[in-house]
Amino acid sequence: MKIKCAEILCVGTEILIGDIVNTNAAFISGRLAELGISQYYQAAVGDNPERLRNAINAALMRCDLLIMSGGLGPTYDDLTKETAAACMGRRLYLHEESLVRMRERFAFMHKNMTPNNEKQAWMPEGSVIFNNDAGTAPGCAIEDHERNKVIIMLPGPPFELKKMFDNAVIPYLSQYTESVFVSKNVCIFGMGESEVESHLKELMESSTNPTVAPYCGNGEVRLRVTARGKDQQSCGEMCDRMIERIRSTAVGSFIYGIDTTLAQAVVDRYRTKGLTLATAESCTGGLIAGTVTSVSGASSVIGFGGVTYSEEAKIKMLGVSADTIRDFGVVSPQTAEEMAKGIRDFSGADVGIAVTGFAGPGGGTEQYPVGTVFLGVSSARGERHIHLRLKGDRDRVRSLTVTNALSQLLKESE
Repeated sequence: MKIKCAEILCVGTEILIGDIVNTNAAFISGRLAELGISQYYQAAVGDNPERLRNAINAALMRCDLLIMSGGLGPTYDDLTKETAAACMGRRLYLHEESLVRMRERFAFMHKNMTPNNEKQAWMPEGSVIFNNDAGTAPGCAIEDHERNKVIIMLPGPPFELKKMFDNAVIPYLSQYTESVFVSKNVCIFGMGESEVESHLKELMESSTNPTVAPYCGNGEVRLRVTARGKDQQSCGEMCDRMIERIRSTAVGSFIYGIDTTLAQAVVDRYRTKGLTLATAESCTGGLIAGTVTSVSGASSVIGFGGVTYSEEAKIKMLGVSADTIRDFGVVSPQTAEEMAKGIRDFSGADVGIAVTGFAGPGGGTEQYPVGTVFLGVSSARGERHIHLRLKGDRDRVRSLTVTNALSQLLKESE
């Protein structure tokens, strides 16, 4: 049996009504691409047995592999196993090993296992069982070799699904695939998507293995380089050769890393060079420091971050001159530079970065309308500022400010 085409079907009314974001489909899609399994459709269906049955049967008409998430729990509306088993002509039986594991997990958590939880241990006959190391509901795969069809059922909670997929499903699926895909993301900041494409259009159109595709978001551009081959190593080498070609173009000087984020790149660079940073934030309210500290190991590069939202805080904590604020305004190049110097002096960091601006929707002046943000930078080179003119609502202006601040921190470490 060979699997060439897959579909994803996520089960749960909460997905359809917008109560939760369906991150499971995105995760599974990425893993399928790495395995070299094509995917042309994915869907979500509510907790209704008739609609679920119709969705399963329709998917099996189009694909070799159907991966389902959700609906494996203990409650009456968790019907995925029962419905999928019926579609594949299988009955359910009590899988004793899963029941024992479930009882042990409840005992370990010092919780009472109610009778309805036993429902999660009833599995389709002849199925391959996937243990759940992060929850209670096991997953499974039902195989129909005559029709060349497989249904894989996974729990809905993302943490449980991801762990089960990586630990159990990938080894299981590897026996049915002939090739693998490896992707590497080239991370770019400071050049827009259209400009990146204009420099690389011929390369992107002519490259078939690996392929090069641009993605844009939050002020950044990512080039996804994807190679197809028999093993991970050869695919990785093909990707690396393509990345070197991209680096040799005008885009190269705007590449800040491969398979990383700006925050990760900042932490890695500052740790490598033994540098430290500190932040003083007004309009971003701590988002820069929060983004940096979301990276493991950030404690070695950032020891202080201040939210100095009011004029009083800027004056008392950072030493910004009251005359500066009176003469130039709280949103001004002069204030931003004094904020950066103040936080650097206070913390003793190698680099101080500060932001002040009008994120909107209120505020702004004729000279500095909403979307105006000044980045102040202080280092051994002295003080300077960057004037940003950003578009979007309040959240987007703040988010883009963080991205620009992180990019500037990278430049300061060069």
